[in-house]
Amino acid sequence: MTCGVSKKAATRNSRHLPLVSRHPFAIGIGDGFPDSFFTFAMKDYRKMSKAELLGWIKQVRSRHATRSRAERRQAASDLRDTTERLRAILETAVEGIITIDERGAIESFNLAAERIFGYKPREVIGKNVSILMPSPHREQHDTYLGNYLRTGHAKIIGIGREVVGRRKNGMAFPMDLSVSEVRLADRRLFTGFIRDITERKRLEKEILEISEREQRRIGQDLHDGLCQHLAGIELMSQVLEQKLVRRSKDAATRAGEIAKNVRDAIGHTRLLARGLSPVTLESEGLMSALQELALNTGKIFHVTCRFDCNPPVLVSDYPAATHLFRLAQEAVSNAIKHGRAKQILIRLKEERGRMILSIIDNGMGFPAQIPKSKGMGLRIMQSRAGMIGGTLVFGRNAGGGASVTVTTPSRTTRQKPDTQHARKK
Repeated sequence: MTCGVSKKAATRNSRHLPLVSRHPFAIGIGDGFPDSFFTFAMKDYRKMSKAELLGWIKQVRSRHATRSRAERRQAASDLRDTTERLRAILETAVEGIITIDERGAIESFNLAAERIFGYKPREVIGKNVSILMPSPHREQHDTYLGNYLRTGHAKIIGIGREVVGRRKNGMAFPMDLSVSEVRLADRRLFTGFIRDITERKRLEKEILEISEREQRRIGQDLHDGLCQHLAGIELMSQVLEQKLVRRSKDAATRAGEIAKNVRDAIGHTRLLARGLSPVTLESEGLMSALQELALNTGKIFHVTCRFDCNPPVLVSDYPAATHLFRLAQEAVSNAIKHGRAKQILIRLKEERGRMILSIIDNGMGFPAQIPKSKGMGLRIMQSRAGMIGGTLVFGRNAGGGASVTVTTPSRTTRQKPDTQHARKK
């Protein structure tokens, strides 16, 4: 009897079933195993003894367990290889790479980040990433991150921009920062890619200083050279007018018109010379130079341009004042040429230890999204703002028109009211 079936029944059933070899057999899945476990069982389980069936099941389980262990070992090996490759990429990357969690705590800090900031990984991992930022961003970073997690509105994440970092020795430096977000099953990570652009900013500063010197030279040449030649032509025209009065009034009138046109040309040339070499900026300060810029803009372009600075802001840093003046000059020029503005307001104020220069117009405004390939003028403006540790923001006014706002650390000097009054006199 086999598995409770009579010998007679087994003999009867065997007449209708194919003969099965008593030789050892193997089962499995793959090229060498054409029949699956279930197909083989459906065909032959009735001809197997209980011991054979149990042994067969044990063999199947053993094979599956062996295969599962091999698959797990392979998966673990693949994971180790992937981890090692990623670690090698991170450690050999030229850019600093830092990852933080949703609370702003640093989770990884590669070798390039060590070189940039001067910290060892053990000194920063687990600490808030604001340790790498100067004030006021250090105090406000958690607010920035919280606002993004709550609203999804990104200012840097997925965009990238030039910002200021802080080294271990406390020194601030300019850097390019790009941030990407990684969503895991139960949390989010943020990866920052950092590039120290100190050298690039130094070269940009040298180029702008060379450009500044060349502009001053051209301005002085216009004022001292061309204006003097034009003044000589004006005088000769006036003399010619006087001589022609007795001979021909018509010719004398035309000579007088020539003298007048030359006088107008002298006026325009002097305005150009002052724009290229703002003598007022050096002698009387930023406020007077911006006031003169507003007056000259109104005269030349026949628009309404006014300057507002109440209370007065006295800038003691001449290079910073020069950069602020050039920023205002470029913004006013853009408002007229590209925005076709008819009304322009230049405003300078000091607020909470910061200087804020705003240029607001009623023109066509900026497009909804400024293209990445923005013009040379806007790139130079961005560089100028960065050189004085400031930020440059382009905006669209609710009522139409554009606004350009430069915010920089305060560089003002306090002046007594009586001294200021004496200067005005």
